[in-house]
Amino acid sequence: MANLVVRNIDEDIVKALKARADLLGHSAEAEHRIILANTLLRPRKKSFAEILKNMPNVGMDDDFKRRQQVE
Repeated sequence: MANLVVRNIDEDIVKALKARADLLGHSAEAEHRIILANTLLRPRKKSFAEILKNMPNVGMDDDFKRRQQVE
C-alpha cells in the first residue's frame, strides 16, 4: 500500500472530515480512504448520449405522437 500526504487543507474541510468520521464510527484517516475510494473507483456514469444510443428501436416516431382527447 502507498502512503498519501495531503497538505494545505482548509481547516473547515478537516473539521468536516473528522465530524463525518466520528458520526460513522471511523477514524479520520479511514474516512479519508473511504471517500477517496468511493469517489475515484466507482463505475463511470454513462453520458446522456450513450444512454440514448443504447436505447432499442421500439417503433416509428408517429407511434409516439400525442393525440388530442375528444370530450
